[in-house]
Amino acid sequence: MTVDRRDGTTTGKDGTTTGGDEAVLERALAALDLETRVRLLSGRDFWTLPAVPGIGLGTLVMSDGPIGVRGVRWAPDNPSIALPSPTALAATWDPELARQAGRMLGSECRRNGIHLLLAPTVNLHRSPLGGRHFECYSEDPLLTAEIGVGYVTGVQDLGVGATVKHLVANDSETERMTVDVRVSERALREVYLYPFERIVAAGVWAVMAAYNGVNGHTMTEHAGLLRDLLKREWGFDGVVVSDWTAARSTEASANAGLDVVMPAVGDPWGAALVAAVRAGTVAETEVADKVRRVLRLAGRAGLLDGVPPAVDPADLPRPPDGAAVAHAVAVNSFVLARNDGDLLPLDPGRLRRVAVLGALADDARIQGGGSALVSPPHAISPLAGLTAALPETELGYAVGADPRLRLPAAGGVAWTPITATLRDADGRERYLTELDRATVRWMGELPDGMPLEELASVELHAVHTPRRSGTALLSVEGFGFLTLTVDGAELFDGPLADPAEEPGTVFRGTLERRFEIPVRAGEPVEVLLRRRIVDGDHPGFVSVTLGHAEPAVAAGESTAETLLDEESPAEALLDEAVRLSAGADVAVVVVGTTEEVESEGFDRSTLALPGRQDELVRRVAAANPRTVVVVNAGSPVLMPWADEVAAILLTWFPGQQAGVALADVLLGRAEPGGRLPTTWPRRAEDCPALPTTPVDGVLEYSDGVFVGYRGWRAEPLFPFGHGLGYTDWAYESLTVDETAAGPVAVVTVRNTGRRPGREVVQVYVGPEVADPDRPVRWLAGFAAAAAAPGGTVTVRVPLPERTFQVWESDGWRTRTGRYRVEAAHSLGDLRRTATVDLDS
Repeated sequence: MTVDRRDGTTTGKDGTTTGGDEAVLERALAALDLETRVRLLSGRDFWTLPAVPGIGLGTLVMSDGPIGVRGVRWAPDNPSIALPSPTALAATWDPELARQAGRMLGSECRRNGIHLLLAPTVNLHRSPLGGRHFECYSEDPLLTAEIGVGYVTGVQDLGVGATVKHLVANDSETERMTVDVRVSERALREVYLYPFERIVAAGVWAVMAAYNGVNGHTMTEHAGLLRDLLKREWGFDGVVVSDWTAARSTEASANAGLDVVMPAVGDPWGAALVAAVRAGTVAETEVADKVRRVLRLAGRAGLLDGVPPAVDPADLPRPPDGAAVAHAVAVNSFVLARNDGDLLPLDPGRLRRVAVLGALADDARIQGGGSALVSPPHAISPLAGLTAALPETELGYAVGADPRLRLPAAGGVAWTPITATLRDADGRERYLTELDRATVRWMGELPDGMPLEELASVELHAVHTPRRSGTALLSVEGFGFLTLTVDGAELFDGPLADPAEEPGTVFRGTLERRFEIPVRAGEPVEVLLRRRIVDGDHPGFVSVTLGHAEPAVAAGESTAETLLDEESPAEALLDEAVRLSAGADVAVVVVGTTEEVESEGFDRSTLALPGRQDELVRRVAAANPRTVVVVNAGSPVLMPWADEVAAILLTWFPGQQAGVALADVLLGRAEPGGRLPTTWPRRAEDCPALPTTPVDGVLEYSDGVFVGYRGWRAEPLFPFGHGLGYTDWAYESLTVDETAAGPVAVVTVRNTGRRPGREVVQVYVGPEVADPDRPVRWLAGFAAAAAAPGGTVTVRVPLPERTFQVWESDGWRTRTGRYRVEAAHSLGDLRRTATVDLDS
């Protein structure tokens, strides 16, 4: 018999509970017949579980995260705050800030009627090629766990459940639905499961089972990990939900410990599970345990009569300001990787001319692609942020190099107004809204209560007034049957791909068709793009974008030489950037990845920046030694020009306040507070784990526990934990105190610079005598120190028992002996060393 950690109830071996709120659950459970019990275990639609009014059970609503709350329907009039990417959050090395981010998202959930947020993602940065790298925190399990615990605690402070995902080893996207990851039990326990273990211990309400398999069993059917480890060994009392469409069996998944199958489409339970129970292949007690967990989740969310919610509405903390949190996460996540000659911060009073270069300076990529996408109230580009911050400075902009494989969505002053209209089969307008950009994406319900089955078409309409004459480009991008007309003339009608293609491409958007149209400056053009819903379509999946590009060369300006030289447009862009930068006091080049190369649904094929961005950086740096490169990518990229530029600032995908945060950091109004949560390589081949493509359906984790920095043998470009800031720190002392709770590293640091600042004190531990089956050192803990110039701060970093343990065949075992304890600015900058002896 065990004691429930929430309300003191007792739980018997059969899973039944007595006393407190749990007694209400038992009475509710007893009132349900088998069919109703099973109905509670599958999605009613894409985002909800059904209500049962007879027992006072309301509808439980889920929504994607992790940087915002998309909700269950397309709602352009109800935008979501867009925080920086999860990797950016981890780059802050600040669990309390992660808690504030969680609280903000929890408040957004409450505002939108969401009870369960499908976040955070705590899979690891095993390979930098991983397509969903930006959605995960770190290559280190401890840093991942600390940020994840802060985030989950913050969300659940608001009485909203968090869902830690994706259990487990879902660290890449190639063949993600079927890949079998082969990984040792030791690596699972010490590395990949550790963040889940910590977050479960912190009281998370739900866990999501991944698509992939582990050691021969798909995760939704993995009894060893779901039932035996998660529920029995760790004592998890919440709900295990499948990733969307990940459940593919009835008996195997039901008996393995999966509790909820999502969504309704493709549900393998329902009547089949009822039949399995009656046939005796699934025990009725299994179903009862699942329903009990669903009822417990509903009670915590305030959806079950007789059970007070986990957080009394009267006790809810005041929600933080969303824009302020987004800004704080951004500036504290930016990593100053290089600052030769202390070019940064820039002095606005000495800037007469600034050159801002790169297509991504104007077209801000503020978030990663895939299911995490949200529609924010605004997205401030680097160019817009710097323009607003430097009103007295002459600021010039040039594209330089454009890495985008698809045309950007039409928008701006030349397109007015852009409208989206939903129509039914009779052509009646059922919903109309104006958009900033000509793109519509949703996965779920329709606005204004319009039933999905009544949707017949989605129309994007706009009038475009060209700014120059010539041949412009229009594109259609999306999923399903599309019709494009320009001034009433049909240019395209049909699907872009096989209509039977997986609906998940609604968020990957990899297909595009382009059309040339002659335009004259100042003469309006009417454009209509219609997405038709036909038999077999699912109207809950819609993605349609109208792309546009201005004429590359104005009519009358082209020459025979220009027409023969296919490289001339790209060369002209580069030449323009060089000319602009040569006469500037400082050149700011913004480079990065695009949604076509870094997104959910596929892995990257290379670590190189797309397009001719490397060439842009090199040519600008040669023309102006005061060149700052802003790298906006969710994961490491190669920088062959790193030693040629004065400053490098890594900004991840920095959320809706991107441009404001960037201007504040470049101009010294805020310190770049980030430290690398992942090693950045100088060469791709130096990475200890790089390939993500399975061989015959199997992906071998042959690196074992040597994941990330633990497995590096070559010197990386920027080591784990690296980040310069705008001040300097001296590490004055390190001691190890022995306490009843275990050893504690005590570190004193002093701010020796001329500005206030924040230092992340990192503590690493490793065996003094080399042990070939263990890393040289690993992160044991960290703490932040903030001080004014000349100020000293002492931090205490506990070293819990797990720091010194390894997983062996019979469980956790402490390895005795002498250990080095190192206080560090980064893994590549160790400052102080002490030792601690562990006796047998």
